[in-house]
Amino acid sequence: MTTIKDIAKAAQISVTTVSRALNGHDDVNEATRERIKAIAQQLGYSPNIAARSLISKKTHTLGLLLSNVTRASSKDNIAYQALCGMNDRAGALNYDLVLFSTTPQKQKVKSYKTLCQERGVDGVIIMGMRLDDPYLKEIVRSEIPCVLIDIPLQGPNVGYVTSANEEGAYTAVAYLLQANHRRIGMINGHTQADVSLHRLRGYKRALDEAAVPFDDSLVADGGFSENGGKESALQLLKRHPDLTALFCASDLMALGAMQAVRELGLRIPEDISIIGFDNIDVTAYCTPALTTVHQHTYELGEQAAQMLIDLLENRGNNHHTVLATELVVRDSVMPRPRS
Repeated sequence: MTTIKDIAKAAQISVTTVSRALNGHDDVNEATRERIKAIAQQLGYSPNIAARSLISKKTHTLGLLLSNVTRASSKDNIAYQALCGMNDRAGALNYDLVLFSTTPQKQKVKSYKTLCQERGVDGVIIMGMRLDDPYLKEIVRSEIPCVLIDIPLQGPNVGYVTSANEEGAYTAVAYLLQANHRRIGMINGHTQADVSLHRLRGYKRALDEAAVPFDDSLVADGGFSENGGKESALQLLKRHPDLTALFCASDLMALGAMQAVRELGLRIPEDISIIGFDNIDVTAYCTPALTTVHQHTYELGEQAAQMLIDLLENRGNNHHTVLATELVVRDSVMPRPRS
């Protein structure tokens, strides 16, 4: 294996100069740097990452920790898009990205710090974590830099990236109200998801501004799954046959709700209008095409990676980002006749 000593010998310069040139130090003449790089390439030199890590105490590796992921489905491309955004941004800034996961069983025997140290990561991005996760308190106190997706926590080494969930839900429900719907059910995720709390607030705010009383019995939790959405829709529509619309806090639950509506012999949107949240790919191709709230999931991942690297490299002081959402109008909503 070619070493920097071999390059120094071929270039007839010191090992120190070769090392500083290859590591980007600005005290090396640019012509000398280019000559050293050319010789390194000719000799097939590849830097010893492990050795560098021992010296610098850094691996230039980011970890993506998936915790208690409940939204796994071949139809749901949210995690994949966020992962692409992270990987692209990390790669552009010369960081690697490794994926690992945790479960309640693992958390009983391994601390958050141990889990990260075993993977050799400099910092961590976390997706899918519940608000009652026992790791959260440790994360806030930890010296390991961390960026959370969809959990608004901050600390000296902690930041977060999320979407405008309340505003997105408000826009969706306001759209139904403008279409003269007044009996609007909501299928939410679960109470330990921060996005669920914000989307419920948006639903309530839209109703309040339209002077429509909030009715707790019109809200059911579907656990962010297609089957959960179906079961919740069946319960709501059987208990409240006067419902004319459903706002679902995820597209997967909306797809399940569409199945329930058909199972009950009702039509979409003639009998029941439906709006989802996320704008996953399949929503443009289902029948009818689903009106939904668009999240910038690639950018969520991209911003999370950028923020984590900024924390690692002591840049900037903005450790929270909220990305805008937009309503995508398709065919699953029909105005009601005015009485």
